[in-house]
Amino acid sequence: MSENLKTIRELADEFKVSKQAVRKRLTDEFRANYVETVYSNGVETLVVTVSGYRLLKQHFASSNGSENVGSNVGGNGGNDHVTSDNKQTTNNSYVFKILEQQLAVKDKQIENKDLQISQMQNLLDQQQRLALQDKKLLEEYKTEIKDLKALNMPIKDSEKDEPIQNEKSLENINEKPKKVKKKWWPFRQ
Repeated sequence: MSENLKTIRELADEFKVSKQAVRKRLTDEFRANYVETVYSNGVETLVVTVSGYRLLKQHFASSNGSENVGSNVGGNGGNDHVTSDNKQTTNNSYVFKILEQQLAVKDKQIENKDLQISQMQNLLDQQQRLALQDKKLLEEYKTEIKDLKALNMPIKDSEKDEPIQNEKSLENINEKPKKVKKKWWPFRQ
């Protein structure tokens, strides 16, 4: 492997922790930003970039450092408070970086939602305008229909007589005796 990229096994050996502990720190966000997939000998291998290595080193140094504080007390002349302050600032800077990343992601999401809201607002306005136009057209058509009905031509005398004749012919049809229907099957005669 390249000296800049380290595998999970190399990191675990260097930090003196298990591979599982290293994998636990590789969250989805961490993998997206600091982990690459390298193909070597036909096998995919996950490797951590230099910046990811530094973050993991800070994390494991602070967790392993808490075990080493007692052994360092005699070596630094009782200045274990200085060591814990350095670890605290390191932890705070790591947390601060993570929070900044999360904030940037949230800002992008909010911008996306604002864009979606403005698009929805435009679509709603457009729909309302179309509904108003449809309503106006419907009212215009109704007035045109009323005008056309009012302009109907007067009925001629011959057309008036025809319905009367039609009514008389219907009465004649009703007065005719009904024919007895013959059945086509000759049972019991």
